[in-house]
Amino acid sequence: MAVVAADEAVSRERSPDGWTRQIELTVAVAAPDFWNTQATRLTQALRFLSGDIWEIRFIGGGGAPSPRTGASPRAEDMVCLLSGGMDSLIGAIDVVGEGLNPLLVSQMAKGDTQDQKLFASSIAPGSRHLQLNHHARPPHASERSQRARSIAFLGFGVLAASCLQRHADGALVELRVPENGFISQNVPLTPLRTGSLSTRTTHPFFLRLIQEALDDAGLRVRINNPYEHKTKGEMLRGCTDPALLAKLVDRSTSCGRYSRTGFQHCGRCVPCQVRRGAYLAWGRPDTTHGGYKYGPLGQDDVRHARFDDVRSVAIAIETVRLRGLDALIGGSMNRQLLGNPGPYRQVVQNGIAELAALHAKLRIP
Repeated sequence: MAVVAADEAVSRERSPDGWTRQIELTVAVAAPDFWNTQATRLTQALRFLSGDIWEIRFIGGGGAPSPRTGASPRAEDMVCLLSGGMDSLIGAIDVVGEGLNPLLVSQMAKGDTQDQKLFASSIAPGSRHLQLNHHARPPHASERSQRARSIAFLGFGVLAASCLQRHADGALVELRVPENGFISQNVPLTPLRTGSLSTRTTHPFFLRLIQEALDDAGLRVRINNPYEHKTKGEMLRGCTDPALLAKLVDRSTSCGRYSRTGFQHCGRCVPCQVRRGAYLAWGRPDTTHGGYKYGPLGQDDVRHARFDDVRSVAIAIETVRLRGLDALIGGSMNRQLLGNPGPYRQVVQNGIAELAALHAKLRIP
Protein backbone atom coordinates (compact mmCIF):
# COMPACT_ATOMS: atom_id res chain seq x y z
CA MET A 1 0.00 0.00 0.00
CA ALA A 2 2.89 2.36 0.74
CA VAL A 3 4.37 1.63 -2.68
CA VAL A 4 1.05 2.42 -4.40
CA ALA A 5 0.69 5.67 -2.45
CA ALA A 6 4.21 6.77 -3.45
CA ASP A 7 3.62 5.76 -7.07
CA GLU A 8 0.39 7.80 -7.18
CA ALA A 9 1.83 10.85 -5.42
CA VAL A 10 5.22 11.37 -7.08
CA SER A 11 4.82 13.01 -10.50
CA ARG A 12 7.03 12.02 -13.41
CA GLU A 13 6.73 15.56 -14.80
CA ARG A 14 9.07 16.85 -12.11
CA SER A 15 11.82 14.37 -12.97
CA PRO A 16 14.84 15.55 -15.03
CA ASP A 17 14.04 13.29 -18.00
CA GLY A 18 10.27 13.52 -17.68
CA TRP A 19 9.98 9.87 -16.66
CA THR A 20 12.47 8.47 -14.13
CA ARG A 21 11.66 9.41 -10.54
CA GLN A 22 13.75 9.10 -7.39
CA ILE A 23 11.54 7.75 -4.61
CA GLU A 24 12.75 7.20 -1.05
CA LEU A 25 10.16 5.17 0.80
CA THR A 26 10.15 4.51 4.55
CA VAL A 27 7.67 1.93 5.79
CA ALA A 28 6.80 1.28 9.45
CA VAL A 29 6.40 -2.46 10.10
CA ALA A 30 6.08 -4.78 13.07
CA ALA A 31 9.27 -6.73 12.22
CA PRO A 32 11.78 -4.25 10.76
CA ASP A 33 14.82 -6.49 11.27
CA PHE A 34 13.40 -9.16 8.98
CA TRP A 35 12.02 -6.78 6.36
CA ASN A 36 15.31 -4.91 6.09
CA THR A 37 16.87 -8.20 4.97
CA GLN A 38 14.46 -7.99 2.02
CA ALA A 39 14.96 -4.29 1.26
CA THR A 40 17.59 -4.83 -1.45
CA ARG A 41 15.49 -7.47 -3.22
CA LEU A 42 12.29 -5.42 -3.05
CA THR A 43 14.12 -2.30 -4.20
CA GLN A 44 15.42 -4.22 -7.22
CA ALA A 45 11.90 -5.52 -7.96
CA LEU A 46 10.36 -2.04 -7.83
CA ARG A 47 13.10 -0.49 -9.96
CA PHE A 48 12.48 -3.17 -12.57
CA LEU A 49 8.69 -2.79 -12.34
CA SER A 50 8.32 0.97 -12.68
CA GLY A 51 11.60 2.18 -14.20
CA ASP A 52 12.22 4.48 -11.23
CA ILE A 53 15.06 4.74 -8.74
CA TRP A 54 13.55 3.40 -5.52
CA GLU A 55 15.17 3.27 -2.10
CA ILE A 56 13.25 1.37 0.59
CA ARG A 57 13.90 1.09 4.29
CA PHE A 58 11.84 -0.38 7.07
CA ILE A 59 11.48 1.00 10.59
CA GLY A 60 9.64 -0.19 13.69
CA GLY A 61 6.33 1.09 14.92
CA GLY A 62 4.07 -0.63 12.43
CA GLY A 63 0.98 -2.23 13.87
CA ALA A 64 0.39 -5.96 13.79
CA PRO A 65 -3.21 -7.12 13.25
CA SER A 66 -4.97 -8.40 16.34
CA PRO A 67 -5.88 -12.09 16.28
CA ARG A 68 -9.49 -12.55 15.23
CA THR A 69 -11.86 -14.92 16.94
CA GLY A 70 -14.38 -17.02 15.10
CA ALA A 71 -12.43 -17.02 11.83
CA SER A 72 -13.76 -19.34 9.16
CA PRO A 73 -11.02 -20.33 6.67
CA ARG A 74 -12.18 -20.66 3.09
CA ALA A 75 -12.53 -24.04 1.40
CA GLU A 76 -11.30 -23.00 -2.07
CA ASP A 77 -8.26 -24.82 -3.50
CA MET A 78 -6.25 -21.85 -4.74
CA VAL A 79 -6.37 -18.15 -5.66
CA CYS A 80 -6.69 -16.72 -9.18
CA LEU A 81 -6.40 -13.04 -9.98
CA LEU A 82 -9.33 -11.70 -12.04
CA SER A 83 -8.69 -8.21 -13.37
CA GLY A 84 -11.46 -7.97 -15.95
CA GLY A 85 -8.96 -8.37 -18.78
CA MET A 86 -9.03 -11.04 -21.46
CA ASP A 87 -6.08 -13.01 -20.08
CA SER A 88 -7.43 -13.22 -16.53
CA LEU A 89 -10.83 -14.24 -17.90
CA ILE A 90 -9.22 -17.14 -19.78
CA GLY A 91 -7.13 -17.97 -16.72
CA ALA A 92 -10.17 -18.22 -14.45
CA ILE A 93 -12.07 -20.36 -16.96
CA ASP A 94 -9.08 -22.68 -17.31
CA VAL A 95 -8.72 -23.04 -13.53
CA VAL A 96 -12.28 -24.33 -13.28
CA GLY A 97 -11.67 -26.47 -16.36
CA GLU A 98 -8.81 -28.13 -14.48
CA GLY A 99 -11.25 -29.16 -11.76
CA LEU A 100 -10.06 -26.58 -9.22
CA ASN A 101 -12.21 -24.39 -6.99
CA PRO A 102 -10.65 -20.90 -7.08
CA LEU A 103 -11.03 -17.95 -4.79
CA LEU A 104 -11.15 -15.14 -7.37
CA VAL A 105 -9.45 -11.86 -6.41
CA SER A 106 -9.98 -8.57 -8.23
CA GLN A 107 -8.41 -5.16 -7.90
CA MET A 108 -11.30 -2.83 -8.53
CA ALA A 109 -10.98 -0.28 -11.33
CA LYS A 110 -13.52 2.13 -12.68
CA GLY A 111 -15.14 0.62 -15.74
CA ASP A 112 -14.23 -2.98 -14.83
CA THR A 113 -15.94 -3.63 -11.50
CA GLN A 114 -19.28 -4.88 -12.85
CA ASP A 115 -17.61 -7.04 -15.51
CA GLN A 116 -15.42 -8.62 -12.81
CA LYS A 117 -18.60 -9.59 -10.96
CA LEU A 118 -20.17 -10.95 -14.15
CA PHE A 119 -17.10 -13.05 -14.94
CA ALA A 120 -16.82 -14.44 -11.40
CA SER A 121 -20.50 -15.40 -11.14
CA SER A 122 -20.44 -16.99 -14.61
CA ILE A 123 -17.22 -18.96 -14.16
CA ALA A 124 -17.28 -20.06 -10.52
CA PRO A 125 -20.69 -19.24 -9.00
CA GLY A 126 -19.98 -21.30 -5.88
CA SER A 127 -16.66 -19.65 -5.10
CA ARG A 128 -15.86 -16.49 -3.20
CA HIS A 129 -15.10 -13.38 -5.27
CA LEU A 130 -13.01 -10.85 -3.36
CA GLN A 131 -12.92 -7.31 -4.80
CA LEU A 132 -10.47 -4.90 -3.17
CA ASN A 133 -9.15 -1.42 -3.90
CA HIS A 134 -6.12 0.41 -2.57
CA HIS A 135 -7.99 3.76 -2.48
CA ALA A 136 -4.74 5.72 -2.59
CA ARG A 137 -5.65 9.36 -3.25
CA PRO A 138 -2.85 11.96 -3.15
CA PRO A 139 -3.76 15.52 -2.09
CA HIS A 140 -2.83 16.77 -5.58
CA ALA A 141 -3.09 15.47 -9.13
CA SER A 142 -2.39 11.75 -9.38
CA GLU A 143 0.55 10.37 -11.38
CA ARG A 144 -1.44 8.43 -13.96
CA SER A 145 1.25 6.02 -15.14
CA GLN A 146 0.94 3.98 -11.91
CA ARG A 147 3.46 1.33 -12.99
CA ALA A 148 3.90 0.02 -9.44
CA ARG A 149 0.23 -0.49 -8.51
CA SER A 150 0.42 -4.14 -9.53
CA ILE A 151 2.31 -4.97 -6.34
CA ALA A 152 -0.92 -4.26 -4.44
CA PHE A 153 -2.77 -6.74 -6.69
CA LEU A 154 -0.21 -9.41 -5.78
CA GLY A 155 -0.56 -8.40 -2.15
CA PHE A 156 -4.33 -8.88 -2.30
CA GLY A 157 -3.73 -12.33 -3.78
CA VAL A 158 -1.30 -13.31 -1.01
CA LEU A 159 -3.75 -12.03 1.61
CA ALA A 160 -6.53 -14.15 0.09
CA ALA A 161 -4.26 -17.22 -0.05
CA SER A 162 -3.59 -16.91 3.67
CA CYS A 163 -7.35 -17.14 4.30
CA LEU A 164 -7.69 -20.63 2.82
CA GLN A 165 -7.98 -23.76 4.93
CA ARG A 166 -5.16 -25.26 2.85
CA HIS A 167 -2.86 -22.52 4.08
CA ALA A 168 -4.01 -22.98 7.67
CA ASP A 169 -3.21 -26.69 7.32
CA GLY A 170 0.37 -25.87 6.33
CA ALA A 171 0.04 -26.58 2.60
CA LEU A 172 1.39 -24.49 -0.24
CA VAL A 173 -1.28 -22.38 -1.98
CA GLU A 174 -1.11 -21.48 -5.67
CA LEU A 175 -1.60 -17.83 -6.62
CA ARG A 176 -2.31 -17.87 -10.34
CA VAL A 177 -1.47 -14.70 -12.28
CA PRO A 178 -2.73 -15.18 -15.86
CA GLU A 179 -0.94 -13.08 -18.48
CA ASN A 180 0.20 -13.84 -22.01
CA GLY A 181 3.94 -14.16 -22.46
CA PHE A 182 4.28 -11.52 -25.16
CA ILE A 183 2.97 -8.76 -22.89
CA SER A 184 4.85 -10.21 -19.91
CA GLN A 185 8.17 -9.92 -21.73
CA ASN A 186 7.45 -6.33 -22.76
CA VAL A 187 10.29 -6.17 -25.28
CA PRO A 188 10.83 -2.51 -26.32
CA LEU A 189 9.26 -2.10 -29.76
CA THR A 190 11.71 0.61 -30.81
CA PRO A 191 15.03 1.89 -29.38
CA LEU A 192 13.18 4.94 -28.04
CA ARG A 193 10.65 2.93 -26.02
CA THR A 194 12.07 1.69 -22.72
CA GLY A 195 10.48 -1.41 -21.26
CA SER A 196 8.77 0.41 -18.40
CA LEU A 197 6.63 2.38 -20.86
CA SER A 198 4.44 -0.71 -20.80
CA THR A 199 3.61 -3.12 -18.02
CA ARG A 200 6.19 -5.37 -16.36
CA THR A 201 3.61 -6.66 -13.91
CA THR A 202 4.06 -10.32 -14.78
CA HIS A 203 7.61 -10.38 -16.11
CA PRO A 204 9.20 -13.63 -14.86
CA PHE A 205 12.13 -11.75 -13.28
CA PHE A 206 9.83 -9.48 -11.26
CA LEU A 207 7.65 -12.38 -10.14
CA ARG A 208 10.74 -14.36 -9.14
CA LEU A 209 11.96 -11.56 -6.87
CA ILE A 210 8.55 -11.29 -5.19
CA GLN A 211 8.42 -15.08 -4.84
CA GLU A 212 11.81 -15.11 -3.12
CA ALA A 213 10.61 -12.49 -0.63
CA LEU A 214 7.46 -14.52 0.07
CA ASP A 215 9.55 -17.65 0.62
CA ASP A 216 11.90 -15.90 3.03
CA ALA A 217 8.90 -14.54 4.94
CA GLY A 218 7.52 -18.06 5.35
CA LEU A 219 4.37 -17.26 3.37
CA ARG A 220 3.35 -20.53 1.72
CA VAL A 221 2.19 -19.02 -1.55
CA ARG A 222 3.44 -20.02 -5.01
CA ILE A 223 3.01 -17.48 -7.79
CA ASN A 224 2.26 -19.17 -11.11
CA ASN A 225 1.70 -17.81 -14.61
CA PRO A 226 1.06 -20.86 -16.82
CA TYR A 227 0.82 -18.69 -19.94
CA GLU A 228 4.30 -17.19 -19.88
CA HIS A 229 5.16 -19.02 -23.13
CA LYS A 230 1.86 -18.33 -24.92
CA THR A 231 0.55 -15.39 -26.94
CA LYS A 232 -2.90 -13.94 -26.34
CA GLY A 233 -4.12 -15.62 -29.51
CA GLU A 234 -2.79 -18.97 -28.31
CA MET A 235 -4.55 -18.45 -24.98
CA LEU A 236 -7.85 -17.88 -26.78
CA ARG A 237 -7.44 -20.98 -28.93
CA GLY A 238 -6.43 -23.15 -25.97
CA CYS A 239 -9.17 -22.14 -23.51
CA THR A 240 -10.80 -25.14 -21.82
CA ASP A 241 -14.38 -23.85 -22.26
CA PRO A 242 -14.68 -22.16 -25.68
CA ALA A 243 -18.45 -21.68 -25.35
CA LEU A 244 -18.22 -19.80 -22.03
CA LEU A 245 -15.25 -17.80 -23.33
CA ALA A 246 -17.20 -16.76 -26.45
CA LYS A 247 -20.09 -15.64 -24.23
CA LEU A 248 -17.95 -13.41 -22.00
CA VAL A 249 -14.81 -12.38 -23.88
CA ASP A 250 -16.24 -9.35 -25.69
CA ARG A 251 -16.81 -7.64 -22.33
CA SER A 252 -13.20 -8.08 -21.22
CA THR A 253 -10.94 -5.03 -21.11
CA SER A 254 -7.49 -4.70 -22.67
CA CYS A 255 -7.08 -1.00 -23.46
CA GLY A 256 -4.29 1.02 -21.88
CA ARG A 257 -6.35 4.21 -22.25
CA TYR A 258 -9.75 2.83 -21.33
CA SER A 259 -10.79 5.58 -18.92
CA ARG A 260 -9.41 8.34 -21.14
CA THR A 261 -11.56 7.25 -24.08
CA GLY A 262 -14.81 7.20 -22.12
CA PHE A 263 -14.49 3.50 -21.12
CA GLN A 264 -14.28 2.41 -24.72
CA HIS A 265 -11.34 0.53 -26.23
CA CYS A 266 -9.20 3.00 -28.15
CA GLY A 267 -8.14 0.35 -30.66
CA ARG A 268 -4.70 1.86 -31.26
CA CYS A 269 -2.63 1.47 -28.06
CA VAL A 270 -0.27 -1.52 -27.91
CA PRO A 271 -2.58 -3.63 -25.67
CA CYS A 272 -5.51 -2.94 -28.03
CA GLN A 273 -3.44 -3.97 -31.04
CA VAL A 274 -2.40 -7.17 -29.24
CA ARG A 275 -6.07 -7.83 -28.45
CA ARG A 276 -7.14 -7.26 -32.05
CA GLY A 277 -4.35 -9.49 -33.33
CA ALA A 278 -5.41 -12.20 -30.89
CA TYR A 279 -8.99 -12.18 -32.15
CA LEU A 280 -7.63 -12.53 -35.68
CA ALA A 281 -5.42 -15.46 -34.65
CA TRP A 282 -8.40 -17.05 -32.87
CA GLY A 283 -10.46 -16.88 -36.04
CA ARG A 284 -13.55 -15.45 -34.33
CA PRO A 285 -15.06 -12.06 -35.27
CA ASP A 286 -13.92 -9.26 -32.99
CA THR A 287 -17.14 -7.97 -31.46
CA THR A 288 -15.54 -6.17 -28.52
CA HIS A 289 -18.24 -4.46 -26.46
CA GLY A 290 -18.56 -0.85 -27.59
CA GLY A 291 -16.17 -1.34 -30.51
CA TYR A 292 -12.95 0.64 -30.97
CA LYS A 293 -12.80 4.42 -30.94
CA TYR A 294 -10.06 4.33 -33.58
CA GLY A 295 -10.92 1.26 -35.62
CA PRO A 296 -9.57 1.73 -39.18
CA LEU A 297 -5.87 2.02 -38.34
CA GLY A 298 -4.97 1.96 -42.02
CA GLN A 299 -5.98 5.62 -42.29
CA ASP A 300 -2.71 7.50 -42.78
CA ASP A 301 -3.18 10.29 -40.25
CA VAL A 302 -2.00 11.12 -36.71
CA ARG A 303 -5.06 9.56 -35.12
CA HIS A 304 -4.64 6.20 -36.86
CA ALA A 305 -1.63 4.85 -38.81
CA ARG A 306 0.68 7.63 -37.64
CA PHE A 307 -0.28 7.35 -33.98
CA ASP A 308 2.84 6.63 -31.90
CA ASP A 309 1.82 3.16 -30.67
CA VAL A 310 0.75 2.08 -34.16
CA ARG A 311 4.03 3.36 -35.64
CA SER A 312 6.02 1.60 -32.90
CA VAL A 313 4.36 -1.73 -33.61
CA ALA A 314 4.88 -1.23 -37.36
CA ILE A 315 8.57 -0.49 -36.79
CA ALA A 316 8.93 -3.64 -34.63
CA ILE A 317 7.26 -5.76 -37.32
CA GLU A 318 9.56 -4.34 -39.98
CA THR A 319 12.65 -4.73 -37.77
CA VAL A 320 11.95 -8.44 -37.33
CA ARG A 321 11.16 -8.91 -41.03
CA LEU A 322 14.32 -7.22 -42.27
CA ARG A 323 16.87 -7.91 -39.53
CA GLY A 324 15.52 -10.81 -37.49
CA LEU A 325 14.26 -11.21 -33.94
CA ASP A 326 17.62 -10.46 -32.28
CA ALA A 327 17.55 -6.93 -33.67
CA LEU A 328 14.29 -6.33 -31.78
CA ILE A 329 15.17 -8.13 -28.55
CA GLY A 330 18.64 -6.65 -28.14
CA GLY A 331 19.73 -7.01 -24.52
CA SER A 332 16.25 -7.27 -23.02
CA MET A 333 16.45 -11.07 -22.74
CA ASN A 334 19.27 -12.92 -21.01
CA ARG A 335 19.88 -15.94 -18.82
CA GLN A 336 20.24 -13.87 -15.67
CA LEU A 337 16.68 -12.60 -16.05
CA LEU A 338 15.03 -15.66 -17.57
CA GLY A 339 17.17 -18.76 -17.23
CA ASN A 340 16.68 -20.44 -20.62
CA PRO A 341 15.51 -17.57 -22.89
CA GLY A 342 14.52 -19.89 -25.77
CA PRO A 343 10.78 -20.27 -24.98
CA TYR A 344 10.50 -16.55 -24.24
CA ARG A 345 12.13 -15.66 -27.55
CA GLN A 346 9.59 -17.88 -29.30
CA VAL A 347 6.60 -16.22 -27.66
CA VAL A 348 7.88 -12.81 -28.76
CA GLN A 349 8.34 -14.14 -32.29
CA ASN A 350 4.78 -15.48 -32.27
CA GLY A 351 3.40 -12.28 -30.76
CA ILE A 352 5.01 -10.16 -33.46
CA ALA A 353 3.52 -12.53 -36.06
CA GLU A 354 0.02 -11.93 -34.65
CA LEU A 355 0.58 -8.17 -34.82
CA ALA A 356 1.97 -8.44 -38.36
CA ALA A 357 -1.16 -10.30 -39.49
CA LEU A 358 -3.31 -7.55 -37.95
CA HIS A 359 -1.36 -4.76 -39.67
CA ALA A 360 -1.56 -6.59 -42.97
CA LYS A 361 -5.32 -7.01 -42.64
CA LEU A 362 -5.83 -3.33 -41.71
CA ARG A 363 -3.41 -2.26 -44.48
CA ILE A 364 -1.33 -0.12 -42.17
CA PRO A 365 1.41 1.55 -44.25
